[in-house]
Amino acid sequence: MSEHVKEVGDGNFESDVLKSEQPVLVDFWAQWCAPCRMLAPTVEAVAEKYSGNAQVVKLNVDENPAISQRYGIKGIPTLILFKNGKEEERVVGATSKEAISRMIDKHVNSAASA
Repeated sequence: MSEHVKEVGDGNFESDVLKSEQPVLVDFWAQWCAPCRMLAPTVEAVAEKYSGNAQVVKLNVDENPAISQRYGIKGIPTLILFKNGKEEERVVGATSKEAISRMIDKHVNSAASA
């Protein structure tokens, strides 16, 4: 991973995602998934852009089946934005940096004004 994107798994998902003070974007991915690998630089750019306001983490679905099953991950890549321990938004498939940014902006801005 990088300095902006952290790896999470079954062991630290609750503490790092569900109990986070900030909105958290979770990238559900797998090593063998070509669209996941294509999306990785976009996820990295989003993580850098929102550093300090939101967190971006990656969860390998092959290594963490319990979390993947819990959130009904059927296709990857899947991006889920969590806020206050709840799923707020979900995007399945590769998407643009702009689309991800719009999704996060809705929740970062409301977090700042709340």
